[in-house]
Amino acid sequence: MNQGTTPQSDRRPGVGQAPEQSSEGCRYAPGHTEIRATIGRKTMHGIGLIGGTFDRFHSGHMSIIETGLSFCEKIEVWITGDEIAQSKDGRIKKWEERKLDLENATSTYSSRISIHLLSDDFGPALETRKATAIICSNETMPNCLEINSLRKESGLEPLDLIIAESVFSWNGEIISSSQIRAGLMDRKGNSWIPKKISSSDARLTPMVEAKLKNPFGQLIEGPEDDTSFAINEALSLISESSTFNGLLIAVGDVTVLGFQTAGRIADLAFIDGKTKRSHWPSSSDINQDMYDNIIECSSPAGSLTNSLFEACNKSLSSWIENRDSSLIIVTGEEDLVPLLMHPLAPIGSVVVYGQPGKGVVVRWCDEDSKYRCRNLLSDFEAI
Repeated sequence: MNQGTTPQSDRRPGVGQAPEQSSEGCRYAPGHTEIRATIGRKTMHGIGLIGGTFDRFHSGHMSIIETGLSFCEKIEVWITGDEIAQSKDGRIKKWEERKLDLENATSTYSSRISIHLLSDDFGPALETRKATAIICSNETMPNCLEINSLRKESGLEPLDLIIAESVFSWNGEIISSSQIRAGLMDRKGNSWIPKKISSSDARLTPMVEAKLKNPFGQLIEGPEDDTSFAINEALSLISESSTFNGLLIAVGDVTVLGFQTAGRIADLAFIDGKTKRSHWPSSSDINQDMYDNIIECSSPAGSLTNSLFEACNKSLSSWIENRDSSLIIVTGEEDLVPLLMHPLAPIGSVVVYGQPGKGVVVRWCDEDSKYRCRNLLSDFEAI
């Protein structure tokens, strides 16, 4: 038993429009009654079934829940167990977290919703006689048709298919948990990058600068003249994480060289030839030949430019598509790069940057880091 949306391609630009809704039931195939979620005549069911992973409960999930409730007195929601879910993607949240997310989002309807553990592909859908409908999306309708075919083989009546309309995001893609984990949208389908950052150069404001005084992440202390201790501790911490997706982003010449010396170059490495805003002779020890791509851009101190934004996007796309590493050489300063990379990078990435005189800061890319950076970027001043 399944529901929700299938993964979409990594497509950032564009605006999507949902298809027009139909206003009548129809026959999808012999023995399968399809009911579209629309205004008009309804067939009310006693119990309807919904199944799926429900990772990072989003607007598409809510559409399916509300569609089910508009055609059923009650719905049973079957959430995929951890063993199956996390075998597909280790970043999927634990069952209890997903259950709690769903309960909080649907609390208004709590008397009409029951939540259950789904430990196989079909749950109760193959044998139930109580439920008379199954709710899904256009993308997962084939799974429901398979269920009905298997029910027919067992001599049971097919379940009516209630099809929820897809919900589209800022970039024209269907909102899905996989797109959220890929870092392409938030749970409502909005972009993590404010429009003024993606469409123009922007300047740091005193308010944002004040908020950036404290380290953003976990500080790993180590001697300033020997970064190996802090870098090795960071690598140990990263390797132990079950949610690490493989993307290591390093910002700053000292940090980038530190990873190189430790034998694990960063996948995306941002340098500007300086440390503490002064020329750093050891920058020349960074071996450019170790990287698949060399990307040059410019971004003055205290600014985020389109040149830097495009370099971030280009290097990230190269890693996502081919697992290519990139050294990004910034004319100006790269200090503000984490504010762009957290919103852009997939969940489960890690950003590491130096904290002069203290060590390195490790910050995982998750929804919290994305929200924080988007809020900070919103307070930049467009130039």
